[in-house]
Amino acid sequence: MKRFILALALAAGLPFAASAAEFNQVQTDKSAIYFTYQQMGVKMDGRFKKFAARLNFDPARPTEAKATFDVDLASVDTGAPEADEEVAGKPWFNTKAFPTAQFVSGAVKALGGNRYEVAGKLTIKGKTQDVVVPATFTAQGATGVFDGSFTIRRGDFSIGEGAWAKFDIVANDIQIKFRITAASAK
Repeated sequence: MKRFILALALAAGLPFAASAAEFNQVQTDKSAIYFTYQQMGVKMDGRFKKFAARLNFDPARPTEAKATFDVDLASVDTGAPEADEEVAGKPWFNTKAFPTAQFVSGAVKALGGNRYEVAGKLTIKGKTQDVVVPATFTAQGATGVFDGSFTIRRGDFSIGEGAWAKFDIVANDIQIKFRITAASAK
């Protein structure tokens, strides 16, 4: 009888384990990476139109999560084609030599309330910095949405060289915002 009860208990637990979702199919058409900065004291916004992402996230095991994002820097959209061309040039992103920026996650820490801190390495223009990215996760059925933002300093990555290396016209701080939508493959 004890074996029967144990077997029943284990069997009853199987559907819960089988229903745990791992969100690992990034839907780039429903996702976005934005940035905000100050130019001559005026807030400016932009986005990147192209990026590739690999993601494995199970809300039941957040410390095992992994994420890699490769952002096509030439896909920058500042709202003005001439500014896009300027930013893709050598003093700024130098997309001919450094076509992508990359973020690779390391440790993921659950903070409670669907909030997380993702520590990782951000590489832009061949320079790598440790970053901590706060994010929230909202499950919506078989889809999950990650929202977050963090600030980088453009000087740490040599974004804006030569005459643009000073921060009097374009501020040093750049806020990166994202919304990543991913489906689970059950």
